[in-house]
Amino acid sequence: MNLVALGASDLRVTPVCLGTMTFGEQVAEADAHAILDRAVERGVNFIDTAEMYSFPTRKETYGGTEALIGRWLRKNPSVRGKVVIATKVAGPSRGMPWVREGLGMTGADIVASCEGSLRRLQTDVIDLYQIHWPERSVPAFGAMYYDPSTERSKTPILEQLQALDGLVRQGKVRHIGLSNETPYGVHEFVRLAEQHGLARIATVQNAYCLLNRGVENGLDETMHRLRVSLLAYSPLAMGLLTGKYDQGGLTGEQVPAEARLKKFDEVRQRRWGRPEALAGARRYNALARQHGLTPTRMALAFCYTKWQVASTIIGVTSLAQLDENLDAWGTTLPAELLAECDRIRWELRDPAV
Repeated sequence: MNLVALGASDLRVTPVCLGTMTFGEQVAEADAHAILDRAVERGVNFIDTAEMYSFPTRKETYGGTEALIGRWLRKNPSVRGKVVIATKVAGPSRGMPWVREGLGMTGADIVASCEGSLRRLQTDVIDLYQIHWPERSVPAFGAMYYDPSTERSKTPILEQLQALDGLVRQGKVRHIGLSNETPYGVHEFVRLAEQHGLARIATVQNAYCLLNRGVENGLDETMHRLRVSLLAYSPLAMGLLTGKYDQGGLTGEQVPAEARLKKFDEVRQRRWGRPEALAGARRYNALARQHGLTPTRMALAFCYTKWQVASTIIGVTSLAQLDENLDAWGTTLPAELLAECDRIRWELRDPAV
């Protein structure tokens, strides 16, 4: 895998990134360290985490994934200079008082969260520091429509950007990014950075997969014109696009007990648990098999080869899953298969948006 540039920054990363939100919840520490070791052995240099992980988030595991990665880095000091570490400051609480009190996310909150992440990761600098979700009210995590009446913003984007810029100037953060953002948010962060001479966002981390191609509804043009890179998360739609739920539904006996959509009610209650999402996944998975591909390989190859995507974030719970996901790199999907994907999308739209 050749390295790719992230936005206008000097960060150079592999086009496949190891996501870690399962570490410390579904994946025990020893197994997580083995996955991290294997990923590096196979050439992956990009690791993504967040202060709120493990997921599903709860008070007892808040910050646990970062701490787990920190212990891995301490055991492998030579690795730190070879890997790009990305993490995220949680947005407004969303019912998580153990993250912070109140509805907002002030500049001081951003700085305090960064300091906590640095301690847990046992590193002097975070390579890419991202806002996990907007401080303002936006349609995200399954919400489809913007509703001005729900606006409860407490902190202007400029204040957030100034806090992030301060962390960059202090050498605690190399580059900054956003997540779960809209075209407006990306434009505003870039506009204010250019107007005030502040740190410029390099990336946006949004969901992107066959069941959720919302990025292609305008955000892709925004990112292209403003030189901001997409980090695509949930390329397998929380497992729907692996085929594991095709026969037994989300909670059937055929589904592995540890499968996230079966095990966690919180996950099922989001966009991935919609009946329309499962129906759509079955269509795409059948298409993959018709072309002699596993559903996993087709879904990942779709993301790996799209011009919109700089790096695809894969989340795994075993070495076997890691290898399967990395082995899909280099797969080229024929034009007729891609055309059929577009036809399915035209019919079903984005059932997991």
